[in-house]
Amino acid sequence: MKRLLSVFAISALAALAADITGTWKASAEGPNGAMERTFNFKQDGAKLTGETTSSMVGKSTITDGKVEGDTVTFTITAEVGGKEMKINYTGTIAGNEIKLKSEAAGNTYEWTAKKQ
Repeated sequence: MKRLLSVFAISALAALAADITGTWKASAEGPNGAMERTFNFKQDGAKLTGETTSSMVGKSTITDGKVEGDTVTFTITAEVGGKEMKINYTGTIAGNEIKLKSEAAGNTYEWTAKKQ
């Protein structure tokens, strides 16, 4: 019975997760001015995949993505200066807006993404 309740509780939590499937345009202030990035999210329950594009690093695949309630986390690998760099994102979903923080190589940027 306990196991059945646990499965039911996990299913209920997954159902409460926001669905962010679709295209999102994001912007952040960087050291050289405004930065822009487009995210194309594909969500299946709590699992998040997709890709992202920016003028600085081109197209990257979203990996290790999860949506739990109003929290989103994922990683991309981008090529910067001829080197591969992992960029970790964490964010909070609020309707048609996601506040994201990206971290890579000691740098942190605050992004605001809006659903298109």
